[in-house]
Amino acid sequence: MINLKEFEAWFVTGSQHLYGEETLNQVAEHSLAIARSLDNGSQIPVRVVFKPVVKTPEEILRLCQEANTAPGCIGIIAWMHTFSPAKMWIGGLKALKKPLAHLHTQYNRDIPWGEIDMDFMNLNQSAHGDREFGFMMSRMRMNRKVVVGHWEEAETLQQLGVWSRAAVAWYNSQGMKVARFGDNMREVAVTDGDKVEAELVFGYSVNGYGIGDLVKVVNQVSDASIDQTVQEYEDRYRVMDSLRKGGDRHSALRDAAKIEIGLRQFLQAGNFKAFTDTFEDLHGMVQLPGIAVQRLMNEGYGFGGEGDWKTSALVHTMKIMAAGLPGGNSFMEDYTYHFEPGNAQVLGSHMLEICESIADDKPACEIHPLGIGGKADPVRLVFNSAPGPALNVSVVDMGNRFRMIVNEVEAIPPRQALPKLPVARVLWKPLPDMKTGCAGWILAGGAHHTGYSQNLTVEHIQDFAEMAGVEFVLIGKDTSLHDLKNELRWNDLYYHVFNK
Repeated sequence: MINLKEFEAWFVTGSQHLYGEETLNQVAEHSLAIARSLDNGSQIPVRVVFKPVVKTPEEILRLCQEANTAPGCIGIIAWMHTFSPAKMWIGGLKALKKPLAHLHTQYNRDIPWGEIDMDFMNLNQSAHGDREFGFMMSRMRMNRKVVVGHWEEAETLQQLGVWSRAAVAWYNSQGMKVARFGDNMREVAVTDGDKVEAELVFGYSVNGYGIGDLVKVVNQVSDASIDQTVQEYEDRYRVMDSLRKGGDRHSALRDAAKIEIGLRQFLQAGNFKAFTDTFEDLHGMVQLPGIAVQRLMNEGYGFGGEGDWKTSALVHTMKIMAAGLPGGNSFMEDYTYHFEPGNAQVLGSHMLEICESIADDKPACEIHPLGIGGKADPVRLVFNSAPGPALNVSVVDMGNRFRMIVNEVEAIPPRQALPKLPVARVLWKPLPDMKTGCAGWILAGGAHHTGYSQNLTVEHIQDFAEMAGVEFVLIGKDTSLHDLKNELRWNDLYYHVFNK
């Protein structure tokens, strides 16, 4: 699992030479205290590193350029303790290529009513110093996050923590490699898209590999490695009797383990962070990877079925963003509906590949027929997902831009057993209700494949979308179709004018 403490956000305070050396020393002391407090805050998963107060255009430009190239630096948290004339920031902000969070705070929480004088006022000018800074970023049309509140407040720390997770995911996206085994499912529209534009916008590269390249690695897996992985299955899961040693399907379990080992070796050797496959291209494979994909996702890899590289990259990004949080993230698909009046539900699942990180209990390891693909029956993990609030997230290519769509949902436990459904699954109720949620998703062009999250919030995804500069559409508890239709129309106009 990724360690977010390997990354750092730089805490940068703006001032100027107007106020004299004594005031600047106080600014530096206060800034250091705030940076140390943020660094120690449990809500912020990355390191917060104090940087010397910047007072001139040259200092600002140099710091922003250093941030761009510093390994592990995910972005800047900026604060104007005093009044820092914003024309000084133009060069640095133009050069800055990493995310920025604008912390609108001040060192003291309360006004010292009985002692306040002009010396205090000259030192504590965030109320208008940050407005000057904010104007310049608005004038430059910069995407950034604005966090307002005292630096010791839990809500302030939480918002900075959300931003830092999104910034780590953005940092990780730059140079991410996605391997496609085979092409997209034939004639399917939404899983395809512009891979060149995706690399320009999101930073990840998507390249194809023949299934034979993978089969070659799989065929070199040793029996000893297979023995070890099969033992892991028996230790970790409720393995059905026919798959256990001596059972009539045990060879299929060994085949599944062999595929998992070979697939992991291929991904590790190429430094890939996400991958796709498709049931329409399995030449040389004994069975479609099922348990292999589920376990690799649980290790942090992104996955998309039927060649869906956008969702594959998205799932990995969500897993990075959520590192260390309770709950899981998975590739998902809206599969079928329950239209009971007053209790409408969606059953989410896929043929095989749902990540065990969202399981509500110990998964069962089973083998069942698969009616497509023309290969041997695949081994897979079967389980119900945990109930609770969750998100479905989709990235779609609208032709002239990417759109990121989020639907808030409430996962619920199934009221009845599903003894004949041999796949992992989750039941949810879309917000604000079934009809509005589904109609809104369709109007927005949301895909049938999604990234499903138990532990991320809308704020995480929106912060990431703003870092990427892509359109963000929310379907949640306050959504009305009237307002959503207008939002989509206005967005189309905006991108037609500004994103040609």
